[in-house]
Amino acid sequence: MSNRRSSRQSSGGVSRISDDQIIELVSKLRQLLPEIRNSRSDKVSASKVLQETCNYIRSLHKEVDDLSDRLSQLLATIDADSAEAAIIRSLLM
Repeated sequence: MSNRRSSRQSSGGVSRISDDQIIELVSKLRQLLPEIRNSRSDKVSASKVLQETCNYIRSLHKEVDDLSDRLSQLLATIDADSAEAAIIRSLLM
């Protein structure tokens, strides 16, 4: 197999991923993405799956940042020595 992504080792000793492995990984990603998983179309390009994966990860990062900000605001409104404050601080770590 002369494909650049063959599973044989290259001269540098680095293992390459096979086309079948790429297909399998893209399929797994597809199942993790709500927007694609819930779509009516069975055919979604690998490029679209990778693009949507990046978008989804960005949205998850934004959601984490927003929740962290909300927790920080909540922490600022309660007694710093309370049990609730300790729980919130543990969530922020």
